[in-house]
Amino acid sequence: MHAQQQFAGRALKLQEVLNLLSISKSYHFAKLDSKSKSYDPTYPRPVSIGERSVRYMEHEVLEWLEKRMEERDAQ
Repeated sequence: MHAQQQFAGRALKLQEVLNLLSISKSYHFAKLDSKSKSYDPTYPRPVSIGERSVRYMEHEVLEWLEKRMEERDAQ
């Protein structure tokens, strides 16, 4: 990744992601856990912004959701 790469969109807090996707906190973390049956390697990963703080890039969450919709429509 280039140091000067620009990011579009906002950095979302976990609760904003949960609200946007209408999912539970446990399902969210299951999507990130490679040992879970619900694991999704394409699911947006958090970005660490501090020792105990992470954010999710809004454009990555929206792109992931859009791809799910495209998969649904292709069936």
